[in-house]
Amino acid sequence: MLYTFKSDAAAEVLMLGDAARKLIAILGKDATDTQGIVTVEQLPDAISRLRAAIEEDRARNAGRNEDDEAADREAGRTGMAAPVSLAQRAWPLLDMLEQSQRAKVPVVWGV
Repeated sequence: MLYTFKSDAAAEVLMLGDAARKLIAILGKDATDTQGIVTVEQLPDAISRLRAAIEEDRARNAGRNEDDEAADREAGRTGMAAPVSLAQRAWPLLDMLEQSQRAKVPVVWGV
């Protein structure tokens, strides 16, 4: 399923199912809902949660060693087939949330 995050303060952010549901859960919302909103009042907490998840993901990836990278190469997970980290997926949504907070407008999806 394709999720489209919308805000009057930023361009739309498109995301596929599992990645979007994971980020929705991080924001403190019900990931099983196909529609949702982060209200202006909820934006500071949502931004804080998403930033914390990004930092945790970065720390986890910093702990990867040469053996992990060699295993990825052997499994063919390099270049375009390399896994995309949560931090990479989250940045566009974090940017939207921050722009929305500055503009004092909500972020919605599924509408």
